[in-house]
Amino acid sequence: MSWLKSRRLHYLAGLTALLFVLFAALRGLFLLGFSAVDSLSDPDVLPTLGIGLRFDLRLALLLMLPVGILLALPRLRLARFRAVRWLLRGYLLLAVAALGLLYIIDFGHYAYLGVRLNATVLRFAGDAQISAGMLWQTYPVLWITLAWLTGVALWAWALLRLERATLDRPQAQRVGVLPTIGGAAVVGMLVFFGLLGRASALNLENPVPLRWSDAFYSGNSQVGALGINPALFLFDTLNLEPAAFDETATREHYEVVADYLSVSERDAQGLNFFRHQPVQPHRVQTERQPNVVFVMLESLGTSAVGAYGNPLNPTPNLDRLAQQSWFFRHFYVPVTGTAKTVWASITGIPDVSRQETATRNPLIARQRTLINALEGYEKFYMIGGNAGWANINALIRQSIDDVQLYEERHWQSPQVDVWGISDLDFFKESSRILGAQPKDKPFFAYLQTSGNHRPFTIPKDNDGFEPLDLPLEQVQQAGSRSVEQYNAVRLLDFNIGRLMELAKEQGFYDDSIFVFFGDHNTRISQIPHMAPAFEQLGLESNNVPLLIHAPKWLAPREFDAAVGLADLLPTVAGLVGVPFDNGGLGRDLQLPAPEGERVVPLVLQEGSFPVIGAVTRDFLVQMQHDGSSPTLHDLRSPTPRDNVAERHPEEFQRLLALSRGLHEASRLQIYRNVQTEE
Repeated sequence: MSWLKSRRLHYLAGLTALLFVLFAALRGLFLLGFSAVDSLSDPDVLPTLGIGLRFDLRLALLLMLPVGILLALPRLRLARFRAVRWLLRGYLLLAVAALGLLYIIDFGHYAYLGVRLNATVLRFAGDAQISAGMLWQTYPVLWITLAWLTGVALWAWALLRLERATLDRPQAQRVGVLPTIGGAAVVGMLVFFGLLGRASALNLENPVPLRWSDAFYSGNSQVGALGINPALFLFDTLNLEPAAFDETATREHYEVVADYLSVSERDAQGLNFFRHQPVQPHRVQTERQPNVVFVMLESLGTSAVGAYGNPLNPTPNLDRLAQQSWFFRHFYVPVTGTAKTVWASITGIPDVSRQETATRNPLIARQRTLINALEGYEKFYMIGGNAGWANINALIRQSIDDVQLYEERHWQSPQVDVWGISDLDFFKESSRILGAQPKDKPFFAYLQTSGNHRPFTIPKDNDGFEPLDLPLEQVQQAGSRSVEQYNAVRLLDFNIGRLMELAKEQGFYDDSIFVFFGDHNTRISQIPHMAPAFEQLGLESNNVPLLIHAPKWLAPREFDAAVGLADLLPTVAGLVGVPFDNGGLGRDLQLPAPEGERVVPLVLQEGSFPVIGAVTRDFLVQMQHDGSSPTLHDLRSPTPRDNVAERHPEEFQRLLALSRGLHEASRLQIYRNVQTEE
């Protein structure tokens, strides 16, 4: 353990401590002088501050890393090379001075707008002269500057004292090579966990780091602000899309979209898309409102399901449910990707963000959702792994009132892979929780599966499920790229069958409406059992199964119209019988579609310059994001790539206007649908 006496190690530890104490002190200053929490006795304040201190430690370690790398170089002894020491002093003083100024701006930004410093502060640079004048006339700039310089000077004095106490003291003994390597490994591990920000309930196969969304676990934005580190938060938000929506383009298509949504109080200038839906006569007739259980089927597209024609019949349980349920043959998610499906299913607005997923934007995480229209319901969101991926935990906690979020740290079952516990164990534990709810009070539960995803793990404890060893050519001919992928679909279906059994055992099957839907299709090999359009036009990624299962109230029915993910919550709210105000783009599927044959907006290719479109049962229109190069395609044609716009001019013009209008409305509503703090 001779490495513990290293002067450089003591210097690095002391430097990290100095930086951490500085950031912690600034956090305390924010708490006492600027935060808007109602009471420090709030039970969420201390845990949130603890999250903030972990962010402070991460920032301190990040600033220390360049110093550590320089000190680790064996030939650069700072006692011999004074220039190197002055270089480090200059780096540290500049870093602390810049961060001190950033904290000052953050405090003022919060005092002025009630939000921590983020990338939107750059908008003030557009009117720099006016902004500077406002600052000079509003704040005691000279006194603030004096306090800032004094703070930097005190920190410089502490840094010099640290140098004298560590680097300038005589060397006690020379540390050997092996102790140095061992010490470096220990220090490296500690730094890794410090940067990660978490050490408990950690899935080492998927060590999700502490993220800004963790600070908002309480759902209270003012309390969540206590857990933010302004420097790290600013960096995160700088990656956001600069031009998120186009009001002019949205306004050009306003009337078309307003007709589509049946907006009664129209305002083309203000771009109002909100409308009210009262209790509908088609609600299910029951004394107690039914439970609602959403089950998101990871990476399950229609091409993998027997009910849609897969010749290997890998999904007998889903096929049987399709015969007992409302079965939707033409259901589409607007954009591929799990986080984007979570967003649209909760908000009712397609996530058409062009860089990051909308869930990663902390400025819009608090969305309106029709889940909150389910008054008197207990609300659950359950996932077998970590809910911090893509920051979806912020969307869930801030948008769904009084939600109970269960993730990998809450489960007793062992983790089986990078995605947490197995779907089977997930269904067993979640069913016990739901079955224990009071029978006289309904609940809403969102169950997010993850097993049908690489690495396609088949757990040892699987209630007797047996994988099949089919020839690779056979499973590839039916759409799967590997035998493992094929068996993963079979396992997901097996687990859905077990979920239905568990729901009956736990006593909530008869009183529940189950909504099963895929989040996107996974990569396929070839799908000759599907219409050529799905593979040739790329629709296989968006086309996923949807079943609404409630045999107590809903007779089996097959829907042949095109419907979209945003329609789920309005449809369920109509079934349950609750009134709601809707700012999303979804509609109750039991109400007539104003446009005639139903139209669903899609993003066919993502990126900074996406390809967008709109799909019906029979046609797809696609174009560039700005409306250029539009084409119309017949989904039933053996040559679906052919442009049939001239043969169907009226349908082409109808879909052309709706495609562009709904895309621009989605870009806008992502930001307009944000809840305000009461």
